[in-house]
Order: sequence, then structure tokens, then C-alpha cells
Amino acid sequence: MLYSVLLLMNAPAADPVQWAQLSIEQRIIIRVPMARKGRAPSRPVPESRDEWKEKKGPRCIALRSIRSASIIMDNAIDLLLADNHRYRARLARGCNSMGFYSGFYVEPDDDGSLCSGRDELQARSGASCAIDSFRRLEQAEPDD
Repeated sequence: MLYSVLLLMNAPAADPVQWAQLSIEQRIIIRVPMARKGRAPSRPVPESRDEWKEKKGPRCIALRSIRSASIIMDNAIDLLLADNHRYRARLARGCNSMGFYSGFYVEPDDDGSLCSGRDELQARSGASCAIDSFRRLEQAEPDD
């Protein structure tokens, strides 16, 4: 053993050893398309608001069930689910839904759900808005 130590002390200095660390992160972003493609709408149509009645909604919606979205109101985005149910995502105060006319992105949480009070919608323009609440939409009865 003493011989090994003496050899190391007399050995010429080699190039310094470089250590590196590699971190791999996985980031998943889900894009939700708008139901109607095309240019930005000039303003939401007030008559189309009356076609749906809002009821109490859930706190969270499964991301895998969202198929498309549409803009009916200035401060909300309507979500169409795979089972043909509709929910209205009310945006936080000061957020305008017009920025989301070309779709939006969602970064999923570990539970795979989109939740009010926790998650944000990210517009393709870079803006982001928190979801204040979800409301379940039902078809309004026509007046006789």
C-alpha cells in the first residue's frame, strides 16, 4: 500500500477531472383548441348567453375529458367535454377571455385535473388567467 501512495505522489499531474451533472425534467403542456377556428371575434354575442343556464359546478374537471372551448362572455370560457356536458370557466377578476380566442394551454397537475382556485389558463399570446370557478351549463328552456 505504501508503494501505491509513493507512486501517486511522484506521478505527473494529469488534466483536472471535470464533473458534470445532468438533470432531465419532463414538462407536459396540453393545448385546448377553440370550437370555431378563424379570426378573433369582435365581441361575444349577447343572445348566445341566454341559450345556457348556469348551475353550480364542480371544483375540478378532468383534463382528458375537455375537447374544445368557446368564448361566449367577456370574463369566461365555455368548455365542451367528451360526454357533451358543458362547463363555464369563470376567469379571475381583471382577465378578459378575448385573449384566448385562438386556444389556450394548460400545464397539468399530478392529479390530471383542471381546478378552480389552483390552475391557470395560458393564452398563446403569453397572457395567463387564473380560474375563479366552474359553472355547469344546461340548455335554457325556450319561452312560450
